[in-house]
Amino acid sequence: QSQLVESGGGLVQPGGSLRLSCAASGFTLDYYAIGWFRQASGKEREGVSCISSSGGSTNYADAVKGRFTISRDKDKNTVYLEMNSLKPEDTAVYYCAAGLAPGLATIRYHYWGQGTQVTVSS
Repeated sequence: QSQLVESGGGLVQPGGSLRLSCAASGFTLDYYAIGWFRQASGKEREGVSCISSSGGSTNYADAVKGRFTISRDKDKNTVYLEMNSLKPEDTAVYYCAAGLAPGLATIRYHYWGQGTQVTVSS
């Protein structure tokens, strides 16, 4: 069964860091663009960052530019989202998704993980 699994979420204080992982089982991520999205309670899901299949192109939402970094490790079939200088407004469920072309719109993606909770609070 093909699936994406996110991990690495948790509770962190403002200014702290977390690294989220998106691992695939049952298929290779090599041919897919990967996006990270988040959904805060009561809000719509929004794009956070994306990376092309080659890893040569990345994009970030304005709210996270300079703080988050997306990367991929093809040997591990995993994509990462390094999150630094976290703020309370970063609190959300974070999802990764795989699609044929990168972008920050949910419609571009076909496969979705179940999400991991990130809570930024003192």
